[in-house]
Amino acid sequence: MNKNFLFIVSSHGELGSSGNKTGSWMEELAAPYWRFRDAGYAVTIASPKGGAAPIDPMSVEDNWLSDAGRRFRADPMANAAIADTVSLDTVDGDAFAGVFMVGASATTWDFPHNPALKGIIEGYFAQGKVIAAVCHGVIALVQAVDANGEPLVKNRQLTSISNAEDVMMGLDKIVPVLPEEMLRKLRAIYSAAAPLAAHVVTDPPFFTGQNPASADPLALAILAHLERAAAV
Repeated sequence: MNKNFLFIVSSHGELGSSGNKTGSWMEELAAPYWRFRDAGYAVTIASPKGGAAPIDPMSVEDNWLSDAGRRFRADPMANAAIADTVSLDTVDGDAFAGVFMVGASATTWDFPHNPALKGIIEGYFAQGKVIAAVCHGVIALVQAVDANGEPLVKNRQLTSISNAEDVMMGLDKIVPVLPEEMLRKLRAIYSAAAPLAAHVVTDPPFFTGQNPASADPLALAILAHLERAAAV
């Protein structure tokens, strides 16, 4: 059983023209990271540009930071991985059992229109490998197409951060694209819970979560799937 998993984070650090900083959301990185590590997986963290990847400053404030986030910030190996991410252009997709796209508003700038990320998603879809994403990170899926040029998300059950949540956080007028809007446009079967409530959708090979509260249950759903597949 392949126990190597690829996590992809954003390289983008500026929240549009707002003057604020952005980056990966700590809970959406840390909770799945520790679930996979504690299950015996080796986790490689990659990003579009490689090198140091920013973390959204708001996500490490006390009211947002969970035990998983505090554990991540205190762990030398985890800190080294986010301080020196692997460039997506150099990733060997065959080395991993699946991919997890970490969320945050930053991803709406550098996940879409990324040839390397598109290639990984399309390749994993063809192989039936796990393709997972949470919150804004689900936007990575909208660029991927099948052999006939049809969107991979078409007629698939998926979730992402909802338009209601983007509006609530004041992001709808800042980010270049709204994930829910794009998924619906491409005829995905979209669902969401109430804002900030956990919501996970599994439609293998796709595994998606709505928001930070969904990151941990999403990781558990993926691991359960992998364990079942290994037992067959």
